[in-house]
Amino acid sequence: MSEQDYGMANPVSNTLRKSVHTVDRTALILILVLSLVILFFLLKGDRTAARVRDFSWQGRQVGAEDSAFILTFSRPMDQVSVEQNLQLEPPLPGKFSWAGRRMAYTLETPAPYGQTFEVRLDAARDRLSQWEDSHTQIQPFTGQFQTRDRAFVYLGVQGEESGRLVLQNLTRQQKQILTPENLNVIDFKPYPEGDRILFSATERTSDPRALLDQQLYSVTTGIHLQSPATTPGQLNKAPSPQPSADQPAGTIERVLDNKDYQNLKFDLSPDGQTIAVQRINKQQQFANVELWILQAGQPPKPLETQGGGEFLIAPDSQSLAMLQGQGTAILSFESGAEPLDFLPKYGLILNFANDGTAAAMVKFNTDPKNPTRSLFLVTNQGTEKELLKTNGSILNAQFDPMKQTLYCLYTTLVSGSPEDAYLEQPYLSGINLETGKRVDLLELPRQQDIQISLAPDGLGILFDQAVADGTGTGVVRGRDGRAIANSQLWFLPLRFDNTGIPAQTQPQELEISGLRPRWLP
Repeated sequence: MSEQDYGMANPVSNTLRKSVHTVDRTALILILVLSLVILFFLLKGDRTAARVRDFSWQGRQVGAEDSAFILTFSRPMDQVSVEQNLQLEPPLPGKFSWAGRRMAYTLETPAPYGQTFEVRLDAARDRLSQWEDSHTQIQPFTGQFQTRDRAFVYLGVQGEESGRLVLQNLTRQQKQILTPENLNVIDFKPYPEGDRILFSATERTSDPRALLDQQLYSVTTGIHLQSPATTPGQLNKAPSPQPSADQPAGTIERVLDNKDYQNLKFDLSPDGQTIAVQRINKQQQFANVELWILQAGQPPKPLETQGGGEFLIAPDSQSLAMLQGQGTAILSFESGAEPLDFLPKYGLILNFANDGTAAAMVKFNTDPKNPTRSLFLVTNQGTEKELLKTNGSILNAQFDPMKQTLYCLYTTLVSGSPEDAYLEQPYLSGINLETGKRVDLLELPRQQDIQISLAPDGLGILFDQAVADGTGTGVVRGRDGRAIANSQLWFLPLRFDNTGIPAQTQPQELEISGLRPRWLP
């Protein structure tokens, strides 16, 4: 090919070369523009306002065990601005803690039951914003949650309520009989969600032997909670099962029959998954009392231990405390396992603190000239502190939700009739666990069959005043076996002075005839 022929191809090649150079220049210009835009945003920052992505209690019903809520933000926040601008209505004192974009607000005391609360946040800023830039204030946030209804269950003593469980909802001003006419309720314990009640009952009959032929049942309350799924420190914990929304109040289910065994005392674990019950084999003439364990999804099984003593399931729901010999043993639910601990000084355990770090226990002082009983605070760190000594009985003790006060029902012996008989004078007292100072809040009528129940939010105590029926015609019977003719329910509001010591208040008589009231959790 000649140079002329070759030269004729050059214009095409030059055109391609020019096109490539044009594309390169365009790409460089675009890269430069994008770099300038990126640099602008890096220097100026994102103008989109921060916001609350999630509020852990939104639309939920919280209980005393729900101690803190979490706010999750869309970006790291200026912590001081959030803490200064967060508002709760009604107010709930608490403390802040942070983990990245999440803020936890831990309540100092449980939120009062039966109320609706609003959480508001406005004017807070993210960590990188300028204080003078109003465009970077957080998007205004409003959240809402409720506490559980203020409600309790009691054993009716008159009319159509006699011998039946009755639900009294103070928040909604509603009352409902839960159990059928054919069952005479002996004892009962609420499940942790308040959706059901576990109870022992006999068929209603004139045969007095039927009182020893108890079966265990559960009954629904019609309460369906939407509880928070998680709490700080338990962020990976699965939400507890929610009650079935299709079960109305009064749905009965038999939990344990009496075909081969006579059922006696029982207890329900704090998580609602385990029942411990004392049983006697009907086929053996001199059978010993056995302790049986019923766990969710498993058949009942006996626990290989001496089963005749008083017992109480521990807060971990994996063990129990039982009177054995002259002391109290802590036993695992694993059959045949060695005792986890043995407390030889204490002959009775009254209650545990909710977190299991402390227990209220009774020591029997065996001085023959002056036999007394002492109430002790025993902690899992080995501390033992005497709180009360009496020449009478120590009947009940309950920790407040913050473990600051122990409420105790005890008696003292008083001289009675000229025949030198003795009566017991009951008192309801509050004991400050830090100082040990005791205040007798109430002097109660001289009777043994008194039951108390501390509200889950710690703001009041329910108690009953029963009247025995000398003719023995009543359906409901007390601890001494005597029929109860009537019983009045009372409510004691709880107040404290500036030092945290319980103060005396005036009890309020409820217009309810009932026995053994127990708050729903």
